[in-house]
Amino acid sequence: MVLLTNPIYSALSLGLVLVCISLFYILSNSHFVAAAQLFIYVGAINVLILFAVMFMNGSEYYKDFNLWTIGNGLTSLVCTSILVSLITTILDTSWYRIIWTTRSNQIIEQDLLSNSQQIGIHLAIDFFLPFEFISIILLVALIGAIVVDRQ
Repeated sequence: MVLLTNPIYSALSLGLVLVCISLFYILSNSHFVAAAQLFIYVGAINVLILFAVMFMNGSEYYKDFNLWTIGNGLTSLVCTSILVSLITTILDTSWYRIIWTTRSNQIIEQDLLSNSQQIGIHLAIDFFLPFEFISIILLVALIGAIVVDRQ
């Protein structure tokens, strides 16, 4: 997604990345979060990004287009370093212990609350501050899009 030159193709590949993330949620047996990922991010946010990209005048962005710039090299370096750190983290993690702990916690928590109630409690208590930061960031992005569109 980062290395594509056409912004429409980049936005479409972002949608593909978000669909793949929802597939990871399905594999981890979190069907509610996968459905929320599909409806909110793919269905709403990515369509909004596609509309914003299509409203932009694309011809002015390709006037002085170079095939390889310093920004592309820096982006490739950062993406490669993130990939290498993810691979080393995956290889160094003891997955058996994580699965065992998760299964024992699920058995205990399933007796108390349903899955959607647990998500609501975590959003209201544990993740309240990040949830509010994300809503403020989305509000600022929406106001910025309106300001750019009015000009």
